[in-house]
Amino acid sequence: MDELETKVIRALNQNSRKSFREIAKEIGTSAPVVINKIKKLEEAGAIKGYIPILDPEYFGYTLMAVVALRISHGKLIEAQERIAEDPHVMAIYDVTGDWDSIVIARFKSREDLNSFIKGILAQKYVDRTVTHIVLNVVKDERRLIV
Repeated sequence: MDELETKVIRALNQNSRKSFREIAKEIGTSAPVVINKIKKLEEAGAIKGYIPILDPEYFGYTLMAVVALRISHGKLIEAQERIAEDPHVMAIYDVTGDWDSIVIARFKSREDLNSFIKGILAQKYVDRTVTHIVLNVVKDERRLIV
């Protein structure tokens, strides 16, 4: 990534709704150069899309859980793909250590969380779970700092 691409990404990180002209003025180049840089980054898969950053609590998702999973040997991907289909799931990670996978999910109530966990445990390849309820989010940065 060259210096100009870095400047474009930083400008998009601040506000991806800025016009190409605004970004160009901010970083000291022309709008066509910005358009070409962004198009190149999109085509390369470096920019995967543009979405609003929503406040989950505004929409009633006041409960966040981190769920550690132990999955039967050799069935990790299959179990993760099935769990990923649930709309409560925000992220799934393969991890090292005592657990095979970590799931980050949001819920509107304890009842939703309870149903989610019981559904996961009902899957034939999930051997065990440990659930941690998030009390306070100190930092939740979704932008990649370049």
